[in-house]
Amino acid sequence: MADKQEKSSSKTRSSGTQKGKKNSLLEFLRDSRTRTILGLFLIIVSAFLTLAFISYMVNGYSDQSQLQEIGDKLPNTDERVNNWMGWIGAWVAQLFIYDWFGIAAFFFPFLILLYGFKVLFRKTLMPLARAIKHSLYFLYFLPLTMGFLFAENTILSGNLGFQLNLWTTSLIGNIGTALLVLFMSVIYLAVVFNFTVDGIKSLFAAREKPELAEGDEDFEPVADVTVKTNELSLSEIEESEESDDDEPEVEEEPEPEVVVETPIEKPKPTPKGEDVKFEIETVAVKEETVAKENREDMGEYDPTLDLSHYKKPGLDLLEAYGKGEISVDQEELEMNKNRIVSTLKNYNIEIERIKATIGPTVTLYEIVPAPGIRISKIKNLEDDIALSLSALGIRIIAPIPGKGTIGIEVPNQNPDTVSMKAVLSSEKFQHSKMELPIALGKTISNETYVTDLTKMPHLLMAGATGQGKSVGLNAILASILYKKHPAQVKFVLVDPKKVELTLFNKIERHFLAKLPDTEEAIITDTQKVVTTLNSLCLEMDNRYEMLKNAQCRNLKEYNAKFIARKLNPNDGHKFLPYIVLVVDEFADLIMTAGKEIETPIARLAQLARAIGIHLIIATQRPSVNIITGTIKANFPARIAFRVTSKIDSRTILDAGGADQLIGRGDMLLSTGNDMIRIQCAFIDTPEVERVCEYIGSQQAYPMAFELPEYISEGSGDSGGVDLGDRDELFEEAARIVVQHQQGSASLLQRRLKLGYNRAGRIVDQLEAAGIIGPFEGSKARQVLITDEMSLEQKLQNES
Repeated sequence: MADKQEKSSSKTRSSGTQKGKKNSLLEFLRDSRTRTILGLFLIIVSAFLTLAFISYMVNGYSDQSQLQEIGDKLPNTDERVNNWMGWIGAWVAQLFIYDWFGIAAFFFPFLILLYGFKVLFRKTLMPLARAIKHSLYFLYFLPLTMGFLFAENTILSGNLGFQLNLWTTSLIGNIGTALLVLFMSVIYLAVVFNFTVDGIKSLFAAREKPELAEGDEDFEPVADVTVKTNELSLSEIEESEESDDDEPEVEEEPEPEVVVETPIEKPKPTPKGEDVKFEIETVAVKEETVAKENREDMGEYDPTLDLSHYKKPGLDLLEAYGKGEISVDQEELEMNKNRIVSTLKNYNIEIERIKATIGPTVTLYEIVPAPGIRISKIKNLEDDIALSLSALGIRIIAPIPGKGTIGIEVPNQNPDTVSMKAVLSSEKFQHSKMELPIALGKTISNETYVTDLTKMPHLLMAGATGQGKSVGLNAILASILYKKHPAQVKFVLVDPKKVELTLFNKIERHFLAKLPDTEEAIITDTQKVVTTLNSLCLEMDNRYEMLKNAQCRNLKEYNAKFIARKLNPNDGHKFLPYIVLVVDEFADLIMTAGKEIETPIARLAQLARAIGIHLIIATQRPSVNIITGTIKANFPARIAFRVTSKIDSRTILDAGGADQLIGRGDMLLSTGNDMIRIQCAFIDTPEVERVCEYIGSQQAYPMAFELPEYISEGSGDSGGVDLGDRDELFEEAARIVVQHQQGSASLLQRRLKLGYNRAGRIVDQLEAAGIIGPFEGSKARQVLITDEMSLEQKLQNES
C-alpha cells in the first residue's frame, strides 16, 4: 500500500515538473524580449540571404571553383570570394540557387521576412498561410519554366529546373511542355486574379462605354415605369371634371400623375356602392438621364488613390425584369371599389369618398368615412372585406399617418416585378448624397424607396422561409457596391448556412474585412463568428479612442478632418471606412452560441453607430428568445417579410400586418415612427455573380481589410488561479492598479482595452499575488501595495 502511494506521489511530482517546464517555456516564448530577439534575428537572416542571392546572381559562376575545391573542409581565411556575404553567403547561395531552385530561391528569405515581421511587431504584412501556398506553387512553376526557356542557364532554373525540364520534355515533348507552362499560368491567373472570360469581356465593355462603368456618374437611362390609364366609361360625368381629365400631362412636373374623379350613378339593383365618389390615382416615376455630377476636387487627402483606376459596376450587368409598366385594369378597380363600399354599407358605415393608388403589386384604396363613423368599426371588418374581395393579403391602415383617411391595401391580380436595374437607375438613387444609400424597391405609390443605412443605424430583417430575405440582403449589398468605392466601406459577412453569401468571396480584397490569418472571408463557423464579433468590439473601442483624440463626435466628422489633413497619421490617425456587419441567419447562431453571440451584438448595436459600424441581421425565426428585448431596443429599423402568424408580426414590428403580406418580396419597413409597404427589388443570383466578377477582375488591395486580432478569453482554468500562468499584461495591470489605487476590472478594461472576462481574470491573479484585496460586494477592492517602488520590489522577488 505504501509502495502504491509512493509511486502515485512520484507520478504527481513528475507531472507537476513537466507542467512547470511547459509553463516556463510558454512564459519564455511570450516574453517581449524573446519576441524582439527572435523577430530581429529572422529579419536579419532574411536580409543576409537576399543579399547573398543577389550577389550570386551578379557574380555568376566565379565562386563555384573555390567552393568545389574546399568541399567539406573549412575555408582558408586568406582566400576571398566575390560574394558580398563571404564564404557562408556563397555556399548558401550555391546550394539554394544552383543546386536547387534557381531564382525561385528568393521566396525563402521572403517567407522568413514575413514571419520575422509578425513575431517582432505582431502584425502581418500579408497572411503567412497564403504566402506559403503561393511560394510552394512558384517553387515548382519557376524552375520548370526557366529550365524550359533557358536550358543553358542553370542559375535561373537551378538543378531542379534543369532536371524537371529533361523529365517533362522526355514525357510530353517540347510543345507539350510549353502547353503545360501556359496552362499553369492560366490556372494561377484565374484563381488569384479572377482572370476569366467574363472578366475580360466586362473590362472591354467598360472601355467601350466608360460612362456606364463609373457607377454614379453617367448611367444609361432605363425606362422605369410607363403608366397606362383607361378612362372610366361611366354614363354621367360632369363636363368640368371631364375637361380636367382630358388635359395632357405637363412635362415640367417631376412626378406626373393621372387623377380621375367621377360622380357615381345612383344605386342600381345589382352592384352596390356606386353612390360614392371614386378617384383613381396612379403615380408614374419619371426617370431621367442622369447627368454627370460635378465633384469638387478637395485637393487634399484622397482615400481612393490606392485604387485610383477602380470602376464601379455598370447597369448593363443587371437584368430588366417585369413589364416595366403599370396597366390600370379599370374593371378590377371598379369591382374592388364596389365590393368594399357594399361590405361597409352592410354594417351601416357610410363613405364620402374613395381613392385608388395603384402600385406594382398592391393597390391602396383610401376611404373617407362619413362624420360620426368610428374608425374601430372599419378596422374590425378586415376579415369581412377580405372575404368579399376573395383576395389574400388585405391590410387595413386606420388611420393613414399624416392623412385623414383610412387605407385598405388590396393585392393586384397581375402584380409586376420590380427589377434592381430599374431601382438603381432611378434619379433618386443616382443623385443621392447619403453616406450608405440602400435602394430597397418601390413603395405602394410606385416611388423608388432609398434610405441611408447610417441613419437607421442598424437593420433587423425577419420573415418566413422563401419570402425574400436573401434577395433583400443582396439588394442592400448591391446598392452599396454600386455607390461606394472599396476604400469607403467594408463588409463583414456571416453566413451559417454556407451557401447564401458565398458569391461575395470574389470581392474579398476589395470590400471584405476579416480576421488576420483567416483563409475564408465569409464566416461560417460559429466559434469564428464569436471571435469576429469580439474583434469588431475591439475595433469599435480603438475607433472611439481615435475620435476622442481627434475631438470628433462621429465618423463623418473624423474622416472630414483627416481628409482636410488636420489629423497627423504619425499620431495613429488614419482614414476609417464604414464597416457593415451582415448576419444571414441569426437564429442558428443564438441556438448554438447563445450569450456569446448576443452580448457583442448588443454592445455593437448600442455603441457602434457613431464610429461607422452598422449591423444588418436577418432571421427566419422571429421568436422572442431569438429577437430579445435588448436586440429590439437597439434596432429601431426593422423589415418584415411575410410571416405565418400575428404573434411573429408583433415580435418583429410591434404591430400586426406582416402576416397579411403576399410574399415574393412584399415587405413592411418600420422606422420607429411609421410603417411603409415596399415591394423589394428583385436581383437574381447570376446578376450578383456578374457584379462580383466585374469588381473582382479589377486591381485590388494586397489583402482583405484586417480586423484587430482577438485573443480568446474562454480557455482558462476556472477552478483556481495559477500564478505560474499569469497573463502577459499582469505586470502592466499591477502598475495601473497601484498608480490609481483602484482595484477594479472596469479600470483595466478602459486602460488596457480588454474584454470583461480577461480583465476579471487579471483581477483574480492580482488578488492571488497579494496586490489587491478580496471582493467586498459593492465596495471597491482595497489596493494592498501603496507605491510603485514597493510593487517593483515585489515583482522582482516573485520573478
